Amino acid sequence: MERNEKFNLSEETMKSIWILGAGRFGLKAAKVLSRKNKKAEITVIEKNSELCRQVEMADFKTVCMDGIEYLGQNLKSIDYPDWIIPAIPVHVAFEWVRLKMKDSYILKIIPVPEGLIMSLPNVFKGKNCETYMSIADFICPDNCPEPEDLCTHTGKPRPFTLYKKLESIKYDHFRSVVVRSRQLSPGVGGYSPGDLFNALDVIKASTIPVLLSTACRCHGVMHAFRLKKSKVLEKIPIVFF
Repeated sequence: MERNEKFNLSEETMKSIWILGAGRFGLKAAKVLSRKNKKAEITVIEKNSELCRQVEMADFKTVCMDGIEYLGQNLKSIDYPDWIIPAIPVHVAFEWVRLKMKDSYILKIIPVPEGLIMSLPNVFKGKNCETYMSIADFICPDNCPEPEDLCTHTGKPRPFTLYKKLESIKYDHFRSVVVRSRQLSPGVGGYSPGDLFNALDVIKASTIPVLLSTACRCHGVMHAFRLKKSKVLEKIPIVFF
């Protein structure tokens, strides 16, 4: 599902929303988006039973299970839900791709090349081999509306738009794939199922290592990996009819 730079966040385009995680940011997203569209079907997925009870008390539909497992079992179409809000401390797009490909491909995580890291802004590495980056070297306000040209905090132009910079990467035979996080309300970002499925299709077709990133205009996270078809598939004979 392609969306223009300026897309319409009407009630018709926000009828169904899945929020992964019921911590501070997940619960905030549920409250903010329910006010934006009181008729929206908002589902919060959270594996912590105590947090699930808190969400239920706030009158949101709650599924008490792991968010990535929920996506793996229930995300079937590019048209439903309208939006997915990742609010759990993992790279959701990467974990979903890994889950979707596990029966057909061996996915080997590799370090993001140091030469590439040097070109990225304010980088720090996560515990799961992910690389986080941000144009900001300060803590952004929770309600930043992500204006197109200027930084809310400094009032100055951004040096570049991060998701565009990542899309333009051409580095040492890597294929850069970017899932863009779009602002649904100040401080709340998400993407459509179509964005995930489009990324999955590109990754499956890649014959070179992949850099998979999720990014908005200012912040992002990246995994690097190689793909190899599983030995089970390699042994299946080709039958001609």
